[in-house]
Amino acid sequence: MANIKPVTWTETPSSEYPLVERSLHPTGSTVAIGDVAFGGDSFVMIAGPCAVESRDQMDASAALVTKFGARVLRGGAFKPRTSPYSFQGMGFEGIELLQGASRKHGMPFVTEVMSISQVKELEPHVDAFQVGTRNMHNFDLLRALGETGKPVLLKRGFGATLREWLLACEYVAQGGNSQIILCERGIRSFSPETRFTLDLAGAIWAKQETHLPVIVDPSHATGLPQLVGPLVAAAAAAGLDGAMIELHPTPDDALSDGDQALTPQQFEVLMTTLRPIVEAVGRKL
Repeated sequence: MANIKPVTWTETPSSEYPLVERSLHPTGSTVAIGDVAFGGDSFVMIAGPCAVESRDQMDASAALVTKFGARVLRGGAFKPRTSPYSFQGMGFEGIELLQGASRKHGMPFVTEVMSISQVKELEPHVDAFQVGTRNMHNFDLLRALGETGKPVLLKRGFGATLREWLLACEYVAQGGNSQIILCERGIRSFSPETRFTLDLAGAIWAKQETHLPVIVDPSHATGLPQLVGPLVAAAAAAGLDGAMIELHPTPDDALSDGDQALTPQQFEVLMTTLRPIVEAVGRKL
């Protein structure tokens, strides 16, 4: 288990989030997952299945990710599910498969961490930690991740305010780790037509308020593959730093969230139509 140091204050900070506020780095900072930089001159696409299911599935997914121009692989080995009867992931066997696929196809990967006890065991094997929406308020986990040397992709809680989201970043940064990427993944609202509501305005606000890179996750935000492409395009046009999407070689066979995963054909169309938009705002894929 990580050794969590108690936090003590010698004085009240002048800002609510002094370690991540924009004034610290007015032009913005970059965060690298492997050799892929977020917050620079690229709009970075992270893609892959919701869950690691098999070696063949991960190899096929990684091949699609690289073929169509995404830069970072995603996949869940530990899955926090609403129902305890849903597929919970392959655990550490899944991490091995994810790492193998990423190395074979020459790209870094990000995967979710669920508890403090997993942090030290996973750290030597992962390129970046993802904190899921349900763990955004797990402050002991955030502190433990602050003591690592690995980037942290911090998803906004689906019931969290923007201020709470930035304060969660501050917990990580207090430990000495400022390698944080913010991910807007949708918040709960009154509308049943989409799974959640992608708060694009909130993501832009976070980009202006902090020096950290900000990306979006329209797959979880909408639950509808046909909305993913337009929302990724909107994020790129708005000056955000990237997107994380779900892609599966055969979504109908997926063990987790197959209904929101893009098919290979849909992913190809997305990447083809996205490129001129990214270039029009002076960036590259």
